Formats: sequence, C-alpha cells, structure tokens
Amino acid sequence: MCGRFVLAASTGDLLGEFEIEHVVHPAPAPSWNVAPTDVVALVTARHEAAEESSFAAAVSGVVRQLRTARWGLVQGWSKDRTSAAGMINARSETVATKPAFRAAAARRRCLVPANGYYEWAAAGRTKTPFYLRDAHDAMLAMAGVFEVWRDPALPEDHPDRLLWTVAVITRAAPDSLGHIHDRSPVVVPRDLRADWLDCSRPDGPTVTDLLAAIPAPRLVPREVGRAVGNVRNNGPSLIEPVETAPGALF
Repeated sequence: MCGRFVLAASTGDLLGEFEIEHVVHPAPAPSWNVAPTDVVALVTARHEAAEESSFAAAVSGVVRQLRTARWGLVQGWSKDRTSAAGMINARSETVATKPAFRAAAARRRCLVPANGYYEWAAAGRTKTPFYLRDAHDAMLAMAGVFEVWRDPALPEDHPDRLLWTVAVITRAAPDSLGHIHDRSPVVVPRDLRADWLDCSRPDGPTVTDLLAAIPAPRLVPREVGRAVGNVRNNGPSLIEPVETAPGALF
C-alpha cells in the first residue's frame, strides 16, 4: 500500500526528469507528508493541437504534460466527490479487470512523481514508520491511473467543474521490502515510462503486459520518527533517520 509520500521537487526538476513538453499546472508546493485527498503532481501523455506542441510532439500527436490532480480516484459515474479518500490505491493484479479502474487503466494512465514514500511496519501493537527511497535519491515515477469527474451541480463554464483525481498502482512488495509491508507502489523505470503513458494505440501492449514488464523497485528503507503519522506535520525533518537500538527488529 502507498498511503503517504514525499514530493519536494520543483516544476523545473520535474520538467527535466519527465521530459515535460507542456505545463498545464506547476508542481504543487513541496510536501514531506502528502496524504490522501491532497493535490499531487501528475505526468500524462495527451493529444494536443500541433501549434501547442513542439514539432516532434506534433508528428506523433501526443504531448507529455505536467498537471495536478487530487489523490483518490473518483469514477466518472460517481454522484459526488466523496469516494476519493477510499480509492487512493489500485492493485496491479486487478486494475485491468476491476470495474472501478478498468477504463482508466486502458485509457488514462499516468505517472505520479515522488521523492519517496512512507510505510509502517507492524511489530506487536506498535507500528514503526519507514521512509523508502531510491538508493541514489533519484525521483520515483509511481504508476497511476486517473479520472476526470464532471460535477453536475456546476455550470459548464465553471472553473471547478472538472475534477482530476488519481490512484497509485501497487503490487506485492519484493522480498527486500516485505518485512516492512506486503505491498509497494509500482515504480516505472525511465526506459518504460513512455510505454506506460502511451494509451493511444489500440493494438499496443495490454495493461497486464505493461505491468509484468516493470521490475520490482530497488529501494532503501530507513526508520523515521512517528511525527509523520500526523498529517498536520510537515517539513524535511520527517524523513530524517532515527537512532535504532542495537538488536532492534529491523
């Protein structure tokens, strides 16, 4: 599961890392405690008019965009926005077949940038938070699916009528991380990002095939303080390591 993460990168950082061609929305303010229903950054590959894109993008008709969305998927058929908090993750094993995610997995795939994410390891009655990151502190590209919900109570020209929401796809955690939690986000490596984002080819690889090709992430966990458990706490101190007593479980 992925229920909290860190995104402290600037718009400029994301432009280079994800080869962004069009900034629809700048990156949200840095946060070291991103929680469900927060606004997050989203990388998509969308069709745009040729004059809005570079020549290379115009040839393919697809432009890589940076925009924002609310974390927690609201399906297009939902009557209101209240389902978002419970739909923050989609399981890789069922994302292609479960009605809540099936259409988005086929036509609305995205990447959710993160510097790292948090997970809680259970030991008896206590839970210990860990921060998981790339060994070289490279940006993570978490696989996601998004929806665009239209609020029927607002007029067509209202700026808030369209609500973009997203869910992060998770998979069984590799052995190196399974002692902390049995699930981890699907992290898309750089050489597979274009394939994951490309939803334009009806004859392209299936979502199941794309997910099967993505290797397990190689992440480094470190124990952090319990302050991250409170969504009101924020700041870089949340990812600082804590001292672990000799002989501790992890």
